[in-house]
Amino acid sequence: MPLTIINSFASWVLKQRIHQIELFLKYPNEVQEELLMNLIQLSKNTALGKQYDYASINSYVTFAERIPISTYEELQPLIERTRKGEQNVFWEAPIKWFAKSSGTTNAKSKFIPVSNEALEDCHYKGSKDLLCLYLNNNEDSELFLGKSLRLGGSSQIYEDNNTFFGDLSAILIENMPIWAEFSSTPSNKISLMSEWETKITAIINETKNENVTSFAGVPSWMLVLMNKMLEETGKGNLLEIWPNLEVYFHGGVNFEPYRDQYKKILPKKDFKFYEIYNASEGFFAIQDLNNSSDLLLMLDYGIFYEFIPMDTFGTPDQKIIRLADVELFKNYALVITTNSGLWRYLIGDTVRFTSLNPYRIRVTGRTKHHINVFGEELMVENTDQAIAKACKMTQMEVVEYTVAPVFMNGKEKGAHEWMIEFKDNPADVSQFQKALDESIQSLNSDYEAKRYNNMTLNPLVINVARKNLFYDWLKGKNKLGGQHKIPRLSNQRDYLEQLKSMQFQTV
Repeated sequence: MPLTIINSFASWVLKQRIHQIELFLKYPNEVQEELLMNLIQLSKNTALGKQYDYASINSYVTFAERIPISTYEELQPLIERTRKGEQNVFWEAPIKWFAKSSGTTNAKSKFIPVSNEALEDCHYKGSKDLLCLYLNNNEDSELFLGKSLRLGGSSQIYEDNNTFFGDLSAILIENMPIWAEFSSTPSNKISLMSEWETKITAIINETKNENVTSFAGVPSWMLVLMNKMLEETGKGNLLEIWPNLEVYFHGGVNFEPYRDQYKKILPKKDFKFYEIYNASEGFFAIQDLNNSSDLLLMLDYGIFYEFIPMDTFGTPDQKIIRLADVELFKNYALVITTNSGLWRYLIGDTVRFTSLNPYRIRVTGRTKHHINVFGEELMVENTDQAIAKACKMTQMEVVEYTVAPVFMNGKEKGAHEWMIEFKDNPADVSQFQKALDESIQSLNSDYEAKRYNNMTLNPLVINVARKNLFYDWLKGKNKLGGQHKIPRLSNQRDYLEQLKSMQFQTV
């Protein structure tokens, strides 16, 4: 069958989903309420369902009163029971897959349950919807005339007590339909390689002569791959290698600090960037418009959403609200109930709504990755945007960064200390320092108030990192590739001090 016919047929099939998406766009809150009741009904005979008498829950109010908010640590005993072979603990269908994940520096791994329902009705559905929305917005797309270059995790699947665990990307590759493998590159064998640096070389060798029309992966690690590809091939930009490239599907970290670097290696006026918001726990939101940073919250993936306003988070006055009660432009901690048996699970991400009709969001950071030592409420969204603004003002490029507080000491005021790795070190760090500080003040009024006349906060401090400092730091923790990322902000100095101790080491 000619590729043009395959492209047309695939586009037609995917776009049939638009009608179902329109349903939850029209009745979002009703779809969410019905979904919750279905999840409760399905799980009434599980161990958890019997403990909380799911059979008698007939409204959101009863659900919210009866079921507590849970962190991973609180759910871990139930998850471990299932990992050891016991079923019907928190989800009615057997669960044999667990997505292994951890924080950047936390050695303790999390094992997130992934049911067959979550695979089909959430993760794979999200991937298809991403293509569906992209094709619906770009009628002349020739996406399926070529292949999608995917860059996933670096872990294979491991078996334990007849259950299996690995990176989510490895689980998805292990279970993906044949048609999906046919349209992707590199091969499953290379995609599942564990050793990052060997894997990068293998990906380059296998994909440089393919007709790649799209690529997908975390921006930080994809940039490492793409720069290595240019270095190996001697080409000036990616279009010289793959002239039919049309879109980059990205997620995992904020794209803004990387946008200009990608535009340099993709000098094509109508090249598209499409963002997704997914995690081991589920697939949550998709960019549904060209040239937009807003993500459409997907409401029929078997996930029920609740939100905790960050101004009450962790306090005695903490409030939990459902989707119908959210407000525009407020930061919320995300709480999910899923078709993998995560009940009122605090995932650790923060979002804000940019639209209520339809519900569109932006990811603003992590509940643990912000700085509020001095009342400045600095979020990752602020620092990512400030980095992007400062780079434009000074014509610089930032590779990675992290920020920590300088605590008040006697009469000494506090400050924020940065470790920044530049693509090329600035001739005048103070110029970038001033641009960055002013950019943060323009984006965060609390920070601006604390910086006024150096009243509470002194000017920020910048350490210029040696080349590959962050890469070497992650490599030393065996956390190269995949979903591993640098913790941007912290209320403690642990990450920064570790990096400073490696500043003059050669690896």
